[in-house]
Amino acid sequence: MEFTFKHTRLACYLGYISQAITTTFLPLLFVRLGGEFGFSLQRLTVLVTVTFFSEIFIDALSPKIIEKVGYRAAMIFAGICSAVGTAGLAVFPFILKDSYAGFVICALVYAVGSGLYEVLVSPIIEACPASNKARSMALLHSFYCWGCVAVVLVSTLFFGVFGMENWRIMAALWALIPILSAVLFTRVPIRTLEEERGEVGSFAETAKNPVFIMMCAVMICAGASELAMSQWASAFAEAGLGVTKSVGDLFGPCAFAALMGISRTVFSRINDKTDISKILIVCALVCIGGYMLAALSTEPVAALVGCGICGMAVAPMWPGAFSMAAKEIRGGATSMFAALALAGDLGCTAGPTVVGFISGAEKNDISRGLIFSVIFPLMMIICLIAVKLYKSRKAKNGKHAL
Repeated sequence: MEFTFKHTRLACYLGYISQAITTTFLPLLFVRLGGEFGFSLQRLTVLVTVTFFSEIFIDALSPKIIEKVGYRAAMIFAGICSAVGTAGLAVFPFILKDSYAGFVICALVYAVGSGLYEVLVSPIIEACPASNKARSMALLHSFYCWGCVAVVLVSTLFFGVFGMENWRIMAALWALIPILSAVLFTRVPIRTLEEERGEVGSFAETAKNPVFIMMCAVMICAGASELAMSQWASAFAEAGLGVTKSVGDLFGPCAFAALMGISRTVFSRINDKTDISKILIVCALVCIGGYMLAALSTEPVAALVGCGICGMAVAPMWPGAFSMAAKEIRGGATSMFAALALAGDLGCTAGPTVVGFISGAEKNDISRGLIFSVIFPLMMIICLIAVKLYKSRKAKNGKHAL
């Protein structure tokens, strides 16, 4: 069989679905784990924090790792780590004396795979031959959303048929996806940004660019805006709104992810001349409204609608920021994407961590944490306006090259 760049894209799509599994599956079990193992809300929060701090560490190391082993070996290793960590959820907590340590080990292992996926799939897609780079990037990131939808729907169906007590089997089954991704990456063609663009600038030059600094801030806000809601939507619906787990999962994180997927699929229809910053500013404003509706509504239906609105609003933020950076920062290479992914994962860590600890301090009132989270899309708006003002000033000074 002859493998082409279509298969490369498929391998990347599976990589993002694998990342969706590591991000989405464990939070679906939070209430179950609290009852089965007696974990507090704050200890469950630490599991999320460990995952994303580990991803941040990998993001920081990845340029050196990739330089030594190359894209292909790194992507294969990412699949192996994701599979071992996900399947390990069914094993390590039950063979170690400290079950919580078992979950922490799993989070650390699959975070390595998730971090490598986060850094590499975007530049691999960016380097693939395509007539519209922004469209390709948005379509890639939509697969993360559809992966989240699949995790929630399939897991909910499985739990409904076989019972929550069999969640370990579901964990083992989800590990098959990253295994398939790893197998594909042994065969597909891979181009680097350096090969696609020719000569590129050093990261030191990129790091001095004010637009790059502001785009890193946008990525932090994008990650925090998305994960603050998605990581807590299931627990918020079940414990905060009083609905059943199945209803909470379907209309909380599932609706969130589905609307994200739809929004990113629509966003993938943009062309390379679109002013992405305007789209992101509107999305941030809508996100604020969604958070406020979810947190302040006294009606469960309205609160769940707020969760869905957040999913729709945050969808273009991450791929949009990547596309803006690739377009505005000339000479940016793999290291630039690694730095942006690191910034995004900082936000992914900050968002759910802030919600968890503020909620825990307020007698496990998750709505309090969600209200505070509006600061993230608000800061994104400020950063995007700063980018526009900087570009406008440089244009007036006759310096068009950023």
